[in-house]
Formats: sequence, C-alpha cells, structure tokens
Amino acid sequence: MLEHQIATGLIDREQGKKLQNFDKLLPSAQSELAIQNPLTLGKDEFALDILFYNTILHCYVVVDLKTKKFIPEYAGKMNFYLSLVDEKLKTEIDNPSMGLILCRDKNRTVAEFALKDMAKPIGVSEYRFTQELPDEIQKAFPEAEDWAEHIVIENADDDNTDE
Repeated sequence: MLEHQIATGLIDREQGKKLQNFDKLLPSAQSELAIQNPLTLGKDEFALDILFYNTILHCYVVVDLKTKKFIPEYAGKMNFYLSLVDEKLKTEIDNPSMGLILCRDKNRTVAEFALKDMAKPIGVSEYRFTQELPDEIQKAFPEAEDWAEHIVIENADDDNTDE
C-alpha cells in the first residue's frame, strides 16, 4: 500500500490540502523548507518525516518516525538522510545535521551497535501514547475553571448557519 501511495504521488496530492500561508509570508527559500518539499538526488525523491532547524546549535535536525520496533536498518537510512540534508541544505555557517529516530520500541543494545560506527550524530528514542499528561506537565497548565475566563464563545445566530 505504501509503495502504491508513493507511486501515485500521494505526497503531492496531500501537499495542497495542508493549511498554511508560508508561501505568502516567508521568503521563497524559507517557504519551501517550511512546506518540506522532498529532497531530490538524481531522479529519486526522498521525503523526510520532520525537518527542524536548531537556532542554538545552528544545524538541521532530521526526525524519522517509526511505528515499529527499532531495527539497525533505520540507522543507515538516517545516516543517508543526514548526508542528503548536509549536501542539499546546509550552508557554510551551519554545523553538521543531527538525526533522531523515534520508534515504538527499541532494544538498547541493538540500537547501540547500530550507531557504534556511524560518523553522523544520531539518537534513538522510544515514544509512548498516553491518555493523560504526566504530572509535571499537567501542573504547568491552568485548571479547567481558569480556562473558562479566557474562552470566547460566539453566538450561533451571528454566523448565519442553520442548525
């Protein structure tokens, strides 16, 4: 199914559906990066899951999202992505790009061996789905009653809709 979606240009079809005003408010080079067009190498295109630029470290950060357990091949793919980003996007004032592979699960020993001889900075981490925020994050948000005073509810009659 994934190969079919790639072959039929799903990313191109979906690109137009994303709500954004980057092309109107940002310079062309920044707008293209914000929209994350695929990077090309020869006739091949490669779409990164997430691409950030860290303004403190002055480097690109590539994030590869995986729905499965970490396997060593992911490190090779990330190494390739970092080389591609450094070749296509990095300028002389940027530091080498960094990669982060986020997986559903990982075996720490396998991940360490996969990264052992890599020449590029790559991290591997797990993610977890949760229904509730951890306590330390929950405490940072106001209580529900406090939110109410900041919420404006529009009158349904004002928008001329039939209900």
